Amino acid sequence: MIEPANPRLSHFVLPKPRVVAAKRTFAIVASQFNPQYVQGLVDRAARELQTPVAKVSLYRVPGAFEIPIVVRELAQQKRADVIVAIGVILKGKTDHADNISRSVTNALQRIALDYGVPVINCVHTFSTEIDAQERCLEDKINRGTEAARAAIEIANVMSNLRTRH
Repeated sequence: MIEPANPRLSHFVLPKPRVVAAKRTFAIVASQFNPQYVQGLVDRAARELQTPVAKVSLYRVPGAFEIPIVVRELAQQKRADVIVAIGVILKGKTDHADNISRSVTNALQRIALDYGVPVINCVHTFSTEIDAQERCLEDKINRGTEAARAAIEIANVMSNLRTRH
């Protein structure tokens, strides 16, 4: 068995969700910081979400810290069935990355619960650029693909819950 380069990070990828013929609207809110890694996630997520009946909109923000304010606005306006937040935070020598990561994660969860719009948190903090490259640019365990699959699944679940009588 081949050991993963970093055993701390999960190698689980959700299976491709079943296709549903219902129209779905997805919004991706993506950071412009660490652009090569973020773009890798955005490309994979958008490719996975694109279907003949899906509408995918992309909103760019300066950095990960700015993601929640745009997610909140989209959720408040009910502009998407599911919002996918995408960003990459690389750890440095201070606690800044941990503080940003925690703040963004807490805000995204609060927005989802307050507005009843699922928010997929694909804002990842990596210790090394090798970890970021494996999860953002390669296909084996790309977190953008994983986030899109989770978005499709939760859209289906929420639709089923909301249409039952």
